[in-house]
Amino acid sequence: MILVLSPAKALDYQTPPTTACFTQPDFLDDAAELIEVLRERSPAQVAELMSLSDALASLNVARYASWSRPFTPDNAKQAVLAFNGDVYEGLDAASLSEADLAWAQDHLRILSGLYGVLRPLDLMQAYRLEMGTKLATARGRNLYAFWGERITAALDRLLAGEEAAGRERVLLNLASDEYFKSVQRKKLAGRIVTPVFEDWKGGRYKIISFYAKRARGLMSRFVIRQRIDEVEALKGFASEGYAFAAAASDADTLVFRRREE
Repeated sequence: MILVLSPAKALDYQTPPTTACFTQPDFLDDAAELIEVLRERSPAQVAELMSLSDALASLNVARYASWSRPFTPDNAKQAVLAFNGDVYEGLDAASLSEADLAWAQDHLRILSGLYGVLRPLDLMQAYRLEMGTKLATARGRNLYAFWGERITAALDRLLAGEEAAGRERVLLNLASDEYFKSVQRKKLAGRIVTPVFEDWKGGRYKIISFYAKRARGLMSRFVIRQRIDEVEALKGFASEGYAFAAAASDADTLVFRRREE
């Protein structure tokens, strides 16, 4: 089973990493190409492109300017420890053991507008570039065109490894729609399973963004710590009051619900 997550806008480069292990991103040459395109934009242009405040636009223009290779622990941080949004609070990677992180390194991937696909321990320099950004490059009018089949091919290779090891080719989609659109489903040889997290509010169950994002991280942590490699075992997820709702689910859409009085 291979898990995919979205990145986070919030970053943490102040807290020291909890592991000395690190790897290099596979698509650094592609990322460098995007950085060169971004360096041509002024703060005002970046603000308009990404709908950012002037302060955030200036911050990210400075990030693009300082982005440089080689990546080392002195100028970069492991991706799963650098991202700091709701999903990553649920995942709480800083409290995972070295063995957990090693398993995650083989089974978890983070989709990224700048880096394409990141392993948890890939070093990453700070950036802001959401996958849905309409950044025109020589490859097309947006980032989906820029990445083309690269992300899909990388995930397909991982799924082939699962099959070679005697496991079902399952991609567990814990990413947002914006990021999962970078995966070309028809060219991916494998089963895609998507968990859905709903909370009771206003007299019915609904997806509440903040809670759903955190739940994706909690599910990732559950899979990593339990070393889950079968879809059926996912139904045992019960963190923070969620429970599998069989009647609302189907084979590839697993619904988990929580009702707090």
